[in-house]
Amino acid sequence: MSDVMDVEKMEGIRRGRRLLLIPLPLEGHINPMLELAHILHSKGFSISFIHIQYCTNSLNFTFSISSFPHGPLPLPQPSSDLLNFLTLLNTLALTPFRDCLAKLLSHDASSEDEEDQHPISCLISDAMCFFTQAVATSFGLPRIVLRTGAISSFLAFAAFPLLLQKRYLPIQECQLEKVVEELGPLRVKDLPVVNTNDPHKFYDLLRNFVHETVTSLGVIWNSFEALESSSLAKLTHQFPTPMYAIGPLHKYLQPSQMPHPHQSCISWLQQHAPKSVVYVSFGSIASISEADFLEIAWGLANCDHPFLWVVRPGMVRGCDWLEALPSGFLENLGGSGRGHIVKWAPQQQVLAHHCVGAFLTHNGWNSTMESICEGVPMICMPCFADQNVNARYVSHVWKVGLQLEKGVERGEIERSIRKVMEGKEIRERASILKEEARLCLQRGGSSYSSLQRLVTHIMSFNVYSPSH
Repeated sequence: MSDVMDVEKMEGIRRGRRLLLIPLPLEGHINPMLELAHILHSKGFSISFIHIQYCTNSLNFTFSISSFPHGPLPLPQPSSDLLNFLTLLNTLALTPFRDCLAKLLSHDASSEDEEDQHPISCLISDAMCFFTQAVATSFGLPRIVLRTGAISSFLAFAAFPLLLQKRYLPIQECQLEKVVEELGPLRVKDLPVVNTNDPHKFYDLLRNFVHETVTSLGVIWNSFEALESSSLAKLTHQFPTPMYAIGPLHKYLQPSQMPHPHQSCISWLQQHAPKSVVYVSFGSIASISEADFLEIAWGLANCDHPFLWVVRPGMVRGCDWLEALPSGFLENLGGSGRGHIVKWAPQQQVLAHHCVGAFLTHNGWNSTMESICEGVPMICMPCFADQNVNARYVSHVWKVGLQLEKGVERGEIERSIRKVMEGKEIRERASILKEEARLCLQRGGSSYSSLQRLVTHIMSFNVYSPSH
């Protein structure tokens, strides 16, 4: 009875504490932060979102939301200039965030929401929003970060000073296949770089990102120990920061807890045999050339498997949507309904569908984790940055996919799809990882335990007082 009373007492205390969460304003970063918000809310914490406005994006969440600045920040589109987007964001957002945080910390009684009156325990920011560290420090507010990428890719980012010193960077054509001994199994071509005319600007951004991450009071990872035990061990040895691998974040939630717009592609999937469909998607930012788009199209056409292909408007550079496809492409595939192209798909639901047998992906971390969690083997076509690292780990460490090593070429795409769809070893390995992802969230599992430690860590902070 006393144990039950102690649990109820702790839950009551947590219900009196509020956490401020600030995601990077991009879909692939907002979604994991929202998932984390639901997880922490289920543990009794009150949640307030702080949303950075740029362009015309907006959020419709069940949590309390504060936005800044009053007008959208003048930022470039991340799909065309991600480096400039991140650099400017961390410069332009600092002052308006300070003003926003000052208002939130003033215990303004004007809000009618009872949870908005709860005292604040800490700030949880996206690791790429490193401007938040200086502001949080100035208010005496504890800051934890959520890193939405892999632990393995962060190790590579943290090694950039060494890689520059040893002249792995800037990347040279003659070294592409050379193994980076300090970051095995990565080769030079797998390093998480972006195409830019100003590489030192990129190096400066990474230096700030890494420093403000490891000097925070804790790092939350959307990963799990069975997947990245070696990388996690290296990271904890290298940095004293408390680390909490509590992923996969999306698997804590029941599908009904997350909003899903109506879609028709699920009913299309139902028309096909189990594990027969190739799902194709390259995330919310990556863009491809018209030439690569056509190679993918013909690779899919020639593989003889049905495919569901997400093509975002504007994803193909120089095109609005599908005008680069040959006339009658889908109609001429030789099978009724063998190809289905959509502008958007509910990816988690698609990958969980029994008819999906492979995923042709850019290997963004969310996509990689979601595919692992459903036991779907991958064909890896990374576009930039940490996607390169993820693809190498998928193909050569976890061995749940194949990487397109010769670039985007229709013959290799066709062969890789056939090998993944018809192969036994990759599929068996994918099933093993799926089960490990499930077990880590069960009582006694590594992510279950890490979440308990995270909650205890947050509870150790003093609630914010203006006298700080």
